[in-house]
Amino acid sequence: MRHLIIYAHPNGESLNGKFKDALQGYLLQKGNEVIVRDLYELQFDPVLSLQDMEGQRKGQVEDDVRLEQELISWAEHITFIHPIWWTGMPAVMKGYIDRVFSYGFAYRYDQGVQKGLLKGKQAVIINTHGKSHDEYREIGMDRALRLTSDKGIYNYCGFEISQHFFFEKADRVGAETVESWITEILALYKNTAVAL
Repeated sequence: MRHLIIYAHPNGESLNGKFKDALQGYLLQKGNEVIVRDLYELQFDPVLSLQDMEGQRKGQVEDDVRLEQELISWAEHITFIHPIWWTGMPAVMKGYIDRVFSYGFAYRYDQGVQKGLLKGKQAVIINTHGKSHDEYREIGMDRALRLTSDKGIYNYCGFEISQHFFFEKADRVGAETVESWITEILALYKNTAVAL
């Protein structure tokens, strides 16, 4: 299977980095084709410019965006790995979506009806956050995060979401918990169609 990992964290030694490395290693070991896009390492420009907007209307995108779109088109399965900061994704990940998930590539309108163009692609989202699950549930943030990312972005563009992981209190976990979380992530890839 062709796997694309889109990763956003400035510290390669972070918990998110550990998830990325473990997943990449597992997928390669199982004979998959794997490409990782480390948005910080790439210094991906997250700013949607006027030139970007005008180009999107004409079906024209910048070279850096075209490359990312080609990789998304190539992939059968995409895993997004990033922390939750200020109740949302890091700016570089949001900017990636703003620029790469463009009209005519990720979605379009047919006679006023929205149509996701990335159908047939499976997605897994892996997020870490500092608050507890209970704190997020109490204020409705758990539902808000799923609504804005799963429904508002990924489903909107046609992705079929296999799983959305949220790992709590991520800034203060021990090695044993980290290993159990990695086991939980890899179990999804072992036990479902994404395990190919």
